[in-house]
Amino acid sequence: MKRDRNVKIVATLGPASDDYKMIRALHEAGADVFRLNMSHGDHAEIKVRHEIIRKVEKDLNSTISILADLQGPKLRVGVFAKDDGENLEVGQSFRLDLDDTPGTSERVQLPHKEIFDALEPGAHLLVNDGKIKLRVKECGRDFADCEVTVAGQISNRKGVNVPDVVLPLAALSEKDLKDLEFVCELGVDWLALSFVQRAADVEQARKLANGRAAILSKIEKPSAVTAFDEILAVSDGIMVARGDLGVELPVQNVPPIQKQLIRKSRAAAKPVIVATQMLESMIESPMPTRAEVSDVATAIYEGADAIMLSAESAAGDFPIEAVTTMNNVAVEVEADPTYTQIIEASRKTSGRSVADGIVAAAREIAETADIKAICCYSQSGTTALLTVRERPRVPIIVMSSDIKTVRRLALSWGTNCVMTDKVVNRFKTAVLEAVRSALSTGVAEKSDLVVVTAGVPFNTPGSTNILRVAPCDENLILAATSE
Repeated sequence: MKRDRNVKIVATLGPASDDYKMIRALHEAGADVFRLNMSHGDHAEIKVRHEIIRKVEKDLNSTISILADLQGPKLRVGVFAKDDGENLEVGQSFRLDLDDTPGTSERVQLPHKEIFDALEPGAHLLVNDGKIKLRVKECGRDFADCEVTVAGQISNRKGVNVPDVVLPLAALSEKDLKDLEFVCELGVDWLALSFVQRAADVEQARKLANGRAAILSKIEKPSAVTAFDEILAVSDGIMVARGDLGVELPVQNVPPIQKQLIRKSRAAAKPVIVATQMLESMIESPMPTRAEVSDVATAIYEGADAIMLSAESAAGDFPIEAVTTMNNVAVEVEADPTYTQIIEASRKTSGRSVADGIVAAAREIAETADIKAICCYSQSGTTALLTVRERPRVPIIVMSSDIKTVRRLALSWGTNCVMTDKVVNRFKTAVLEAVRSALSTGVAEKSDLVVVTAGVPFNTPGSTNILRVAPCDENLILAATSE
């Protein structure tokens, strides 16, 4: 399904969007990727949603990418003697410990020994999304005596964030391990990994996925920001998860971090999603706030590959309106000449390989001549991702005989993904497939020209080494000298 924009839209599925009619309507309205949130819904529900997405994909003959978002470890306090918990005041002392006795106004259980092992005096703990803030005064292997610095009501099983230290916790909980295996066998395209603190967390997930899904790292902890370069190097994609990131860091730090992560991800030719509260008011309202529209627009101007809806499409009253709003904002922003100026000013011009040079040349030719599209034959996805990094002004058509590659690339900026027959040893065959794809997708007509890139030998990742300008006329190509 050809869009009038390049940035992609990710829509989370949930109670408000779990039947065929709604999921199809969301895709037709603009959703390119569907997110399955493993924090909500059992395996039977997830399986049904996955099956519906694939049926919509088949019925509309339109490539759809599926992202399974793993929950990650959940750090929570224990329970209180009072059902409504206790009110903590600024300056009072409060203890966290391993004792499972119901909590009081003086203490409560924190059933995570790993936290106590990592804490040091002066560290901060944030409770209930940062509504309560505690500063550690003294700590040991089974306790932490704290001072309340931000007051509030603390109650049963509220979440705890520890922003100041790298916790000796794996990113994958027991639940995550089961969920990972389930969704990989189901056939999702992307795994979003929560609670990433270090590159080793990503490498563990990659080993378990074993090529069945691409790994997308959620950057939601200060330690992940610090170790971002190492995490990016071992990830297939990135999500700027601004929810927890805005809890664990001062909120004013999040916008520059968002910009930095987007630029680094693009330079590495890896897709990046901006997520969390993008159109939050549309959970209950058919119209967004002006600030939300500006937030969505900012992510697009910065060059994000995708923007994401969470509760807006999963549990809100206006899921289709939310997707439509995102689509309309994207179309308007990308039509702004300032958008092109910003994107091109942030382009990395220095090539590092033959493949880099080929895709840069393809973009320059397409933009200086009357070229309708850049067509990439990309079995592994490498050529396509390098082309996406260039952010060309013309459409990108990605051709591959590997359905996994086609679906994964549907997350990336500007891609129009097409399944083709496998090209074995002739570049002419790739050119013919490119022309057919350009015509069938409607981005070109018979009298137009397209740029074709590929790698020889075929089906070898990273071998991009050929570029050709071709007419959209099969007869002319067939009459040409054999390659």
